[in-house]
Amino acid sequence: MKTILEIDKDFVCEIKAPCFQLLSAPEVELIRASKTQVLFRKGENLTKQGTFASYVLFLMDGFVKQYVEGGGTHNYNLSIIPNGDFIGLSSVFNNDTFAYSTIALVDTRVHLISKEAITNVLKQNGTFAFSIFRRYSENNALLYSAISNLMYKQMNGRIADALLYLASEEFAGLDIFKHLSRKDIGDFAGLSTESTVKLLKSFEKDGLIRLEEKNIIILDKEALMEISKRG
Repeated sequence: MKTILEIDKDFVCEIKAPCFQLLSAPEVELIRASKTQVLFRKGENLTKQGTFASYVLFLMDGFVKQYVEGGGTHNYNLSIIPNGDFIGLSSVFNNDTFAYSTIALVDTRVHLISKEAITNVLKQNGTFAFSIFRRYSENNALLYSAISNLMYKQMNGRIADALLYLASEEFAGLDIFKHLSRKDIGDFAGLSTESTVKLLKSFEKDGLIRLEEKNIIILDKEALMEISKRG
């Protein structure tokens, strides 16, 4: 982790994300005055589940893996968070600790913004608050869907869901699979690495995907959607 100072060449002064365009000039100044710009290297944790949260993170560039830590070495991956999104919003509304961990999949630059500043702006600006609540609700819906899949779907359906999610248009151009291990993919489906490898090879044999080292090419999206639907 590296704090980016104003004298550094990669320092970005302005807050240009669409959500911040909803703020008034004084509100922008409040956010700007309360933020610190930080570069997280690939493999570094941005947040750690259960640790005290005094700030919210806004991803300027890069992308991270969001996961819940289980017992021992077992984790469950929730999502990939791309640039332009917040991390740690739940700590603003109902918790003083981070509810999940996040790790940088590539070098990732973020704004650390104090919770107090975010809270004050939410109270003052209803349009900005609505956009934040909407995104927070979308994240919760994704979590509920993941829990439902784990509870009710068989292994084939769960791995199909993981592949469809990771290959979705949301991550177009990011080469997500190249940054994930087979264990990572298994952790999106609640499966062991061994089961994940076997299922991927089975899908490849059936012509649904093509495996190119770490990369995975989707060949038959409709078939994967049908497997997902059948569960």
